[in-house]
Amino acid sequence: MDKYDCLKLDNQLCFPLYAAAKEVVRKYKPFLDKLDLTYTQYIAMMVIWEQKKLHVTELGKKLYLDTGTISPLIRKLKQKNYITLSRDSADERVQIIEITKEGEALREEALSVPKGMAQNRCIDLSLEEACTLKSILEKILGKE
Repeated sequence: MDKYDCLKLDNQLCFPLYAAAKEVVRKYKPFLDKLDLTYTQYIAMMVIWEQKKLHVTELGKKLYLDTGTISPLIRKLKQKNYITLSRDSADERVQIIEITKEGEALREEALSVPKGMAQNRCIDLSLEEACTLKSILEKILGKE
């Protein structure tokens, strides 16, 4: 074994994870383009649809996003009138995201995304494979 084998791309676990993530996002794109959303905006809206109202920091933690990424994301969703942003009355430093009527209406349209992904078999895994992969990825993220 060559001492440089550890530096070969084919020997890396991180690379197929990275490439697979990019590929999945690419496959979502045509469905999300119809909603005028990026993938990051879409996953943010998923959390907002579920929570209705939450702190910006909570959203960042849930999506594994830092402040430099979450701020422009929130600004875009606010510009699209899907959310409002306000300060917490108990702590002015805390920003609160709240879904709007337009944001709720988008949820109905977004039902087409998972349907489209499934119909086009964009991620060609059996249910068992998908569950196993999700479990492994959650383990990597420390969500066991």
